[in-house]
Amino acid sequence: MNTKQATSKQPPNWLMMPTRFSWWVLLITICLVIAATIGGKNLYFRGDYNIFFDGENKQLRAFDEIQTTFAKSDNLALVIAPKSGNVFEPETLTLIQQLTQEAWQVPYSSRVDSLANYQHTEATDDDLIVEDLLLDEYQLTPERIAKIKQISLSEPVVKHSMISEKGDVSVVNITVQLPEIDETAEVLEVVSAANQLIDKYQTLYPNVEFHKAGIIAMNHAFMMAAQDDTSTLVPTMLAVILVFLTVMLRSILSVIATLVVIMGSVAATMGLSGWAGMFLSTATVNIPTLVMTLAVADCVHVIATMRQNMKLGYSKHYAIDQSIAINFMPILITSVTTAIGFLMMNMSDSPVLRDFGNLAALGVMIACLLSVSLLPALLKVLPIKVNAVDASNSTPTDVMDKLGDWVVKNRNALLPLSAVVIAVSASLLPLNKINDESVKYFDSRSEFRRAADFMEARISGMSNINIVVKSRESQGIADPVYLQTIGDFTNWLRQQPETDHVATLSDVYKRLNKNMHGDENSYYTLPLDRELAAQYLLLYEMSLPYGLDLNNQINVDKSSIKMVATVANLGSVEMVDLENRIYQWFADNAPQYEVVASSPTLMFAHIGETNMASMLSTLPITLILISALMIFSLRSLRLGLISIVPNMAPAIIGFGLWALFSGEINLGLSVVVTLTLGIVVDDSVHFLSKYQRARKQGQSAEEAVRYAFHTVGRALWITTVVLVAGFSVLAMSSFRLNADMGQLSAIVIFIALVVDFVFLPALLMKFDTASYTQDDTQTLNTSTAPATTQLQS
Repeated sequence: MNTKQATSKQPPNWLMMPTRFSWWVLLITICLVIAATIGGKNLYFRGDYNIFFDGENKQLRAFDEIQTTFAKSDNLALVIAPKSGNVFEPETLTLIQQLTQEAWQVPYSSRVDSLANYQHTEATDDDLIVEDLLLDEYQLTPERIAKIKQISLSEPVVKHSMISEKGDVSVVNITVQLPEIDETAEVLEVVSAANQLIDKYQTLYPNVEFHKAGIIAMNHAFMMAAQDDTSTLVPTMLAVILVFLTVMLRSILSVIATLVVIMGSVAATMGLSGWAGMFLSTATVNIPTLVMTLAVADCVHVIATMRQNMKLGYSKHYAIDQSIAINFMPILITSVTTAIGFLMMNMSDSPVLRDFGNLAALGVMIACLLSVSLLPALLKVLPIKVNAVDASNSTPTDVMDKLGDWVVKNRNALLPLSAVVIAVSASLLPLNKINDESVKYFDSRSEFRRAADFMEARISGMSNINIVVKSRESQGIADPVYLQTIGDFTNWLRQQPETDHVATLSDVYKRLNKNMHGDENSYYTLPLDRELAAQYLLLYEMSLPYGLDLNNQINVDKSSIKMVATVANLGSVEMVDLENRIYQWFADNAPQYEVVASSPTLMFAHIGETNMASMLSTLPITLILISALMIFSLRSLRLGLISIVPNMAPAIIGFGLWALFSGEINLGLSVVVTLTLGIVVDDSVHFLSKYQRARKQGQSAEEAVRYAFHTVGRALWITTVVLVAGFSVLAMSSFRLNADMGQLSAIVIFIALVVDFVFLPALLMKFDTASYTQDDTQTLNTSTAPATTQLQS
């Protein structure tokens, strides 16, 4: 490519301050970064599931109401699986007895339920006997064990809850009442005590396999996922950046300058979040990885342009000034558009995703500021040298020059081909379905995921739905109509294919009615006499030992009961469908009663759907803002409008591809469109700014495309590689929300480069046919070395 050398355009004086007052700029920026970083001491970590929901979340309010009315249901389930495949052996039953007794010593435990202390009732003459199923007074003789087995595998309260259908797995369920002063520390305390118990009994009973499940285990899994990400992903990201930058920039000092900027960006971002009183979570713990990735993109553009100028024989001082002058506006616009994309995550229903967006936006803008202040000052101070080349004898052998020539030559074929690819991808979008499964937030490396999968395969799913049925009157639960409704609903719920177990008061009533009639099986029915039902319940409650009362099923004035349906580990679509069927059953059969259904699993099932809806509703606003910024920065309505399609195409193609090999959109993926939109703009802004620069020098659209490839192609390739590598590192996370988000974001960002190298140039050469007002102050440093304009540093 042969381009006339024009008079160089002097950057504004304030942009040249980093090269004129390098040491002062270094001192001031480093002091500001340190002041911001000090705020990091205020950061703390929260790993409980509540952080994913804000106070206005409908399902969370319902769950809080249930937790307030009834005893809290935060639990840790200790799963016991003898290798013999038979729980009903003296050794295993003794283990269950011992473990049940010691489980009461777990911090904050308020209740322990197992086969050992299941309150079995039976009639002896005119007396009702209520006692532990594995009462210590009874020897575990073959006859006694046979009776225990018969009761365990026939009682609906026990089967699929405390014992598997095959009798090969049992569960000791510990209910805890956390003070919630420091929930993270409290969860760690509970899990630590449980681990000590398991270690103790694993030594005593080596032929038994132990697992931990339940809400407490899930909260702990969130913490472990964050800890694993922090200890592995951040160092991996640093290593990836070092390798790629060293290979591509071929300058150790340039890499050092970049590392100082990205580490300063990360430290300042996290420090300012600490000053703002924010906390770290499973989502925001990966902000350092993201900010490092985004900061590199800014630095690469500045360094690549500087090195291009120095190769042409310009002094380093002049090369840095020209690089900042040329790249300042594109860097600013890409940073602002990226920040806008992240800030639109404030429309998310999940507080941690809002925090993620705000911190990422803050990090992007800090990186932007440091890349035009700290970076040029460092580049000026460091003894960076680049060998000049004799441009007059050079030939366009550069890969980017060849690619530019190929795109220009094949533009007539590339445009319709690109349009077809986008259209086909758009047709695949409906194949994606929103489907969150909270258990699968963790991959198979997670101890919790392995426990959940084991439980689902051997005894029941870990997901549940709390269902409160309000009679609207005191003592109303003894009303025959109410009791019959509960009985009918329980039978219906157990018939649903998703249901593994239903804990319901109707089973207690049936068993008591049978006991009070001499244990005659024909009386295993609901007592449909109000006074009789009330007397049965009172007699039973008075016989229960401390800690095993019915407060977890009945409210204080006995106007409501809580049922718990344990279901298979369903996706969000199936879970919400079951919830809707529950509400519909009451609407059809018992509209006089108020029903509230909620649980952490149900909350996660809803949030992905509502989050995607809120994200899609903000997408037009994001597009309008970004398009307006593009038009403003390029000062061209035509180029701004042309850029809209290439900016949207990567997300369309990316989600189209996702539909082919997955098709499931979870909470993490619901933010990918807004997250990547701003990043995608980075390529198009830099390409368009160089293209427009050439057009203003009187070049044709074809020549301007070649110039854009020559000047910015390599920088775009480097930034894309680093961005894709960064998000690919995030895809290595053991936490699926982060992993899927990283994987799809990497795909979209790579597609963005392809689109901007293929589709955007074809669009420009087809539709940008108008003439430009020539600007003689623009400099096109391509292949002709400067003769008289070289500045001395």
